[in-house]
Amino acid sequence: MKNRNKFHTVRGYQLLVQDRNTLTSAMEDYLEMIYRHSLGEGYIRVNTLSEKLSVKPSSATKMVQKLAGLGLLHYEKYGIILLTEKGREIGKFLLNRHNVIETFLKTIGVEDNILAETELIEHNISINTLKRIDTLNSFFKENPDVTERFARFKAENSRDLSRQ
Repeated sequence: MKNRNKFHTVRGYQLLVQDRNTLTSAMEDYLEMIYRHSLGEGYIRVNTLSEKLSVKPSSATKMVQKLAGLGLLHYEKYGIILLTEKGREIGKFLLNRHNVIETFLKTIGVEDNILAETELIEHNISINTLKRIDTLNSFFKENPDVTERFARFKAENSRDLSRQ
């Protein structure tokens, strides 16, 4: 019987779920951005992708080739990037995951570097936890009085955790 309370390093937890997740965090970031952009124009070019992710075009090209190799998009050298049905499905999930976490962080009052905070969390969250956060987001949306009470509580009881 496995010990469910056995601790691991972050990398250890990542290795435990590696079989289920063939995409790296970087691959997820690229796929999410391709999906975001394709919602408007239906496609994206390597130069646009590299600009949006603040990476060199050569790095973007290498990643696009990897994602194409996994059957997640269609890409021809110097051409446009189009998502496959599977790529669109995963991209949609990745964008939704991002939005769920970002909404939660905003609700609890995270203001500084919200994009960085969201990015750090989204690649290391389980589906189960994501579902619970999504449910909590819905609860807060349907109960604005609770959100207001939380904001007051937070203002009255905030602590500096760096000093503990």
